Amino acid sequence: MVDLVSQYQEIKPEVDKAITGILETAQFINGPVVKEFQADLESYLGVKHVIPCANGTDALQIALMALGLKPGDEVITPSFTFIATTEVVALLGLKPVFVDVDEETFCIDAGKIENAITPNTKAIVPVHLYGQAANMDEIMAIAKKHNVAVIEDNAQAIGSDYHTENGDVKTGSIGHVGCTSFFPSKNLGCYGDGGAIFTNDDELAAQMRKIVNHGQSKRYYHETVGCNSRLDSIQAAVLKIKLAKLDQYIDARRKVADYYDNFLSQFEGVIAPVRGEKSRHVFHQYTMRLIGIDRNALNAYLADNGVPSMIYYPVPAHKQEMFAEFGSYATDLPVTDLLTTQVLSLPIHTEMEQEQLDFICGHIADFINAQA
Repeated sequence: MVDLVSQYQEIKPEVDKAITGILETAQFINGPVVKEFQADLESYLGVKHVIPCANGTDALQIALMALGLKPGDEVITPSFTFIATTEVVALLGLKPVFVDVDEETFCIDAGKIENAITPNTKAIVPVHLYGQAANMDEIMAIAKKHNVAVIEDNAQAIGSDYHTENGDVKTGSIGHVGCTSFFPSKNLGCYGDGGAIFTNDDELAAQMRKIVNHGQSKRYYHETVGCNSRLDSIQAAVLKIKLAKLDQYIDARRKVADYYDNFLSQFEGVIAPVRGEKSRHVFHQYTMRLIGIDRNALNAYLADNGVPSMIYYPVPAHKQEMFAEFGSYATDLPVTDLLTTQVLSLPIHTEMEQEQLDFICGHIADFINAQA
């Protein structure tokens, strides 16, 4: 699905030099490069505070911890997402409240959020799925009206521009807190695990800095319950190099998406990803919908012919056994349930060549034409 080896070869001299420098100084934890990357990311995102951490799941958990929520407080979130988004809610003793997604953008349906709000609602966690932004204008208006916090799960959409009346802003910088993952396959990925939290709120930033460091702002003086969640220097060095190329990487992904869009338009049963008017889709995944075409059979056919494809996600969160105690299985989310039977993601990355695209698309055409 991604070609990290070819991407590494393109930046190999810079990466090797940076990693060697860290090995020679042995500043593996909280070295200068971590602060440098933090500053670069703050500038890129246009936020006051970036708090690096160990992974994207930690980022979500730490953001929720910083809000001071109590067991039983409710957090509104889509079910059609990677499990980390909802997993951390339950981990902290909070209650996930699942809301359906928009059939076109795959992101949380902002029009259905208000009906899910109760006196116990304390936060909304919209997910910018596959690289497409959720409707943050409407979400922020609802949050303000009901005095609830918004934590953006930006793990799949870092670099996306969201269009506002006052100009473009980056996703992850709009809510009270933004979170991301630097998992290697992400648009901005490191060579291990990594994550970050962003905010313009000074108090929240101070609290999250404590939480990532065992709840301390002064060594050995622990003011709150925290955890140990750090981005190591080697990962920061890799990310600093790749951040400078992120927009270039996004442009390359969008060109691949353009090719897929054009090719797939000939097939009536294939719905290409929608590019919402309010944001720039950065295509962490290229996810199409198949209607009247056997999705699972195509997935298997492609695999048999050396073409990777993935189903993101075959089982939504509200139907996962881990949430049985909340009675979520009975939640009525018709769009989510439908999408889990239709979506299929194709390979998309920064080093794709025309020969690869022709190979992938040729096999898709062969399968669909054979079924006609």
